[in-house]
Amino acid sequence: MDAQMGAPGFWDSNERAQKHIAKLNALKKAVLPVVAFQKRVEDVGVMTELVEAAEGAERESYEKEIETTVAAMVTELDLIEIASFLTGPFDRNNAILGIQSGAGGTESNDWADILFRMYNRWAERRGFTVEVQDVQVGDQAGISKATILIKGENAYGYVKAERGVHRLVRISPFDSNKRRHTSFCAIDVIAEITDEIEIEIPEGEIRVDVYRSSGKGGQGVNTTDSAVRLTHIPSGIVVVCPNERSQIKNKAAALNVLKARLYEKKQDEQRAEMDRFYGEKGEIGWGSQIRSYVLQPYQMVKDLRTGMSTSDTQGVLDGDLDRFINAWLRAGSPRHRNKEIQMEE
Repeated sequence: MDAQMGAPGFWDSNERAQKHIAKLNALKKAVLPVVAFQKRVEDVGVMTELVEAAEGAERESYEKEIETTVAAMVTELDLIEIASFLTGPFDRNNAILGIQSGAGGTESNDWADILFRMYNRWAERRGFTVEVQDVQVGDQAGISKATILIKGENAYGYVKAERGVHRLVRISPFDSNKRRHTSFCAIDVIAEITDEIEIEIPEGEIRVDVYRSSGKGGQGVNTTDSAVRLTHIPSGIVVVCPNERSQIKNKAAALNVLKARLYEKKQDEQRAEMDRFYGEKGEIGWGSQIRSYVLQPYQMVKDLRTGMSTSDTQGVLDGDLDRFINAWLRAGSPRHRNKEIQMEE
């Protein structure tokens, strides 16, 4: 692929050239760290031979150097291993994350707002960028619904681990009697569809509604009919985008999300495994959560799918989610499943 970039006519089509470069860079990111790590393994092998031949203070110095080097390599190997699990057809794509408050009324709306902040902070930690596509404010506090686009390498591969119902237990800030309340929110994650995936939607299947945005965004947004709501009539899927001042830009963004949702729905139907994406989420209430965040009477966040838990609840709510995401990726890896099968046998 490097050689093809130097061929005559490579830049005749800028769009084709950019796709080629993007694919090449992705391959390099996957392969080069493994090659570099293998070289370090070989270097440690040489150092081990030096230790065996050395004596006294020189031997002790080599041993300490090996210990320091191997400790760093363990951390590096962990990152390489996690990256090796991101092999799905859309794992490299951007991710569209939706937050929907569930049972609990005002409590759940506030919980949805906390989750909204948590995922924004997590994206910042990973160097991803976030575009807010839709936010619906709750009646008394928080938000009832939100959709954000997380942009970055393997964004979907990582954040798909968050799909499901999230449960919060705490002393309610809205209860004058300071009683403990339980709230639920559903997180939905789909991959942003690229130009490589062709999804055609007949115009007759889409109803387009425009209206004046009532959310944040400045005078230009709030005083013009720029917000767009698309309804896919056959499936009933509704997508809203009110953020840009341009109605055209809002429509394009909403259409992109609609295509992604339709493609995901089509994939689910073909697999006949609805629980893989939507069934896993289930009802937004008791008995269907994938993770519990308990702030009272003790401090604990526990993922019910993997058993991963931590008492650092504030760190998690500030976006420290990688321990849960990595555990979920490992649990779904072929190596992990093979170990479970062997243990059962």
